[in-house]
Amino acid sequence: MPTIRDKTSDSAALEWNAALRRRSVLMHPVVFVAAFTLLGTLFAAQEWLNIHHSGYAISTALVFESWGAQYFLWGVICWCLWRMFEPFIQNAGVGSALAAGIPASLATCFFEEMVWVALFPKIPVNHAHMPYWTRVEFNFKGDLAESMAIFWGAFFFCRGIGYYQQLREKETVAAQLAAQLANAKIAALRMQLNPHFLFNTMNSISSLMRTDIEAADCLLEQLSSLLRMTLERRDVQLIPLHDEIEFTETYLGMQDRRYAGRVTRSLTVDPKTHDALVPAMILQPIVENAYVHGLSKLDHGGHLAIEVAKDGHRLKALITNTGVGLKTGEEGPLNGAGSGHGVGLANVKSRLRLHYGESCAFSIREIERNRVQVSILIPFELSTNTAESLTRFGA
Repeated sequence: MPTIRDKTSDSAALEWNAALRRRSVLMHPVVFVAAFTLLGTLFAAQEWLNIHHSGYAISTALVFESWGAQYFLWGVICWCLWRMFEPFIQNAGVGSALAAGIPASLATCFFEEMVWVALFPKIPVNHAHMPYWTRVEFNFKGDLAESMAIFWGAFFFCRGIGYYQQLREKETVAAQLAAQLANAKIAALRMQLNPHFLFNTMNSISSLMRTDIEAADCLLEQLSSLLRMTLERRDVQLIPLHDEIEFTETYLGMQDRRYAGRVTRSLTVDPKTHDALVPAMILQPIVENAYVHGLSKLDHGGHLAIEVAKDGHRLKALITNTGVGLKTGEEGPLNGAGSGHGVGLANVKSRLRLHYGESCAFSIREIERNRVQVSILIPFELSTNTAESLTRFGA
């Protein structure tokens, strides 16, 4: 059985192979050679026009065949050189490139002329018959400047493509690292939130043990259900809204028993939003905050209202509670200066920022005396996979 290290290595190898397959389409052999051949055809058309206007008689087919074959050969040769010497082409300094490239370019030009002369024994036209090597020497001298330009043009083109590929790969890696970092931060925030929630709930159960053992036992069962939901989600970051509502309702059931006769509540959810994606455990900390800092201060007449609806292209959640109002300086947006009542709301703000960047809004304000409302606006996106786990933005 492979170890974790082996699996990681396999994953890295698969990613590298995928990166190789994503190389620029321009460097595919068919595309590369076809581009060279097309360039030769364009030069052939130019020469044919010049010959035609000059009144010379020469076979049109021969013009296009000779030019097309010449650039086809150059395409094949340059692509083969790139495949064989790609590391050198990509990394060689100016001195090394010139020291190795000049003799290599001369040898390549000579080799190309050898093949091309063998294919077209009737060229040069209107010249006395010349032996093979004489024709090679003749064409090599006549085409040397053009051949050198082709060789070095291809060299710098391949090098430029390589730089572009490296830049894209670095950007891809950087984006992946940013997403992994953001996910790690969110996971850390979730780890911070779970003990915080558990600690507060256990305190509630401890208090009930002295007055209502049956209620405390019921709270333990409900807490067990909440912990099971949390464990089932594992590291999933985005979940359907109906799952988050189920979690919140279970938590509200616990609070109903603790605050029986003191707090009433209402929960309204637009059916169109049931499958919308939301960050896991995004409502519970706000509801908990409403109880701890507002509703728990009342002996009677407390009310908590939760409303979730679609607002254009965004999902809007409003959590309103009666009780003690806000302290001076606590009212504010997502990036405001308010304290946000400690761990719960600070955690929510941080996770929203990591998930959505500037595409979300969070505010807490006192809409009436001793009536506080928390508002959340996030992009509306329907769930197609309940195992959504990636963030939308890097840190």
